[in-house]
Amino acid sequence: MADKEEKLVKLFGSTSRARILALLCSNSGQPYYQRQIMHETGLSLQAVQRELGNLSELGIIKKRETKARVYYHLNTSSPLLNPLIEICGLIRIE
Repeated sequence: MADKEEKLVKLFGSTSRARILALLCSNSGQPYYQRQIMHETGLSLQAVQRELGNLSELGIIKKRETKARVYYHLNTSSPLLNPLIEICGLIRIE
């Protein structure tokens, strides 16, 4: 696991970003809210918020707000989506 995560970190420049992308790409149809992402990745709230902001700015993910929560999911219209899913699939963090 450490070797696979290390490859994603080197590629994406951030452990937090690599973990979030691996989670979202492995379950591409599923929306997640911040606390779910924290729980699934083992990251702090601050790290999750920072990287979700970065990924949103890049257009890789979208957020959908409901009354109770804000959900994040992959942006299916992003030209980067298919390459990211492929990369994350090849270097799966388990």
